[in-house]
Amino acid sequence: MGKQYVYQFINEQETIAFGERIGRHLFSGAVITLEGPLGAGKTTLTKGIAKGLDIHQTVNSPTFTIVKEYNGRLPLYHIDAYRLEDAFEDLGLEDYFFGEGVTVVEWPDKISSQIPPAHLKVKIASIDENIRKIELIPQSSEYEWLCEVIDHA
Repeated sequence: MGKQYVYQFINEQETIAFGERIGRHLFSGAVITLEGPLGAGKTTLTKGIAKGLDIHQTVNSPTFTIVKEYNGRLPLYHIDAYRLEDAFEDLGLEDYFFGEGVTVVEWPDKISSQIPPAHLKVKIASIDENIRKIELIPQSSEYEWLCEVIDHA
């Protein structure tokens, strides 16, 4: 997959709106990985994705619980792998990755061997205190299609 999709947003509201745009087009079994430093906006983007999935619960970082589940048009499984290492294969993460819902993984590098090959990689960078650069990098043809749909939405 060669094409990358790059966007820039000037505030938290724009980031949430973009996440909502992504969420509206997600499908059962979708996996999204979020890469970026602390404070880059990974959870902010996830809040928007939840909104796009018609989830009305408050979304926050699952740092101390590892996985938070939310119910909407599709279930959302929000995983924070920051405190995990690949040795945690007995957590049953494949049940989320190959389940009926959408899985969003923050800090995917911590569990890279468990991430399905087909997924949407999202890189978030802070340009300054408010501006965020978000790059979508599809890892299969179905995610390439998803990015095209999002790009034209």
